[in-house]
Amino acid sequence: MHELAFVFAGFFVGVIVGLTGVGGGSLMTPILIFFFGVKPYLAVGTDLLFAAFTKMGGTIKLARSKHIDWPVVLNLSAGSIPAALITLYVLHTMGAASQTVQKVMTTALGLALLLTAAATLYKVVRGKATPSSIAKGGEAAAARPRHWSLPVLFGAIIGTLVTLTSVGAGAIGVTVLMILYPLLPLPRIVAADIAYAVPLTLVAGFGHASLGSVDWPMLVSLLAGSLPGIWVGSHLMSKTPERVIRSLLSVLLAYAGLKLIAL
Repeated sequence: MHELAFVFAGFFVGVIVGLTGVGGGSLMTPILIFFFGVKPYLAVGTDLLFAAFTKMGGTIKLARSKHIDWPVVLNLSAGSIPAALITLYVLHTMGAASQTVQKVMTTALGLALLLTAAATLYKVVRGKATPSSIAKGGEAAAARPRHWSLPVLFGAIIGTLVTLTSVGAGAIGVTVLMILYPLLPLPRIVAADIAYAVPLTLVAGFGHASLGSVDWPMLVSLLAGSLPGIWVGSHLMSKTPERVIRSLLSVLLAYAGLKLIAL
């Protein structure tokens, strides 16, 4: 019965991701912890690979249509991948299942969900940005950050957050990119965010797997539900009030975040 429940959970998260583009990690990890009683370290490790496999198809599609700015992806990865490896080393040294690490994980996850809720609400208030102007200097100028070091720095912060909580590469990543690359059109920001999340979640996910923090049967069930869910959600996108859904989602994420901090 549990397997079927995981399939339904995967489908539900897939539909929301397809509808809003909000990262699956910010939804799946709290669902696994609160509704299924999964230990935080197992929820995080399993969800990292869940995110990697669900975003891989999107990345291939975006790469084929040449929507991805690879220099942006490389700049972020230069910070996020080393940070993920360092965080995995710390988890290995301290023991991913230890009480102290579990408490750090749930608190960090709560804070990450609050940040995601704020980022989601920010996008609602700001509205849909038009993919207008590629400013003076053309595409190369649009793909240049405010300062070369900022993507590496913020990449490191997001890499640490994602490895600890499986949350951060979605709404938070998009918001950070909007600030760092003000001239880059929104569709290309979203494309870069999806693309850099794949190597990050793969490294962090397989790192967690090496620590025994991945439940493989649960991962298969979640993917079995999420892949058709994303397809359904993306087809319903034009028929649903996205701003209403995002607003409700931000409230739910904030509530889950506060509950996790209080654990």
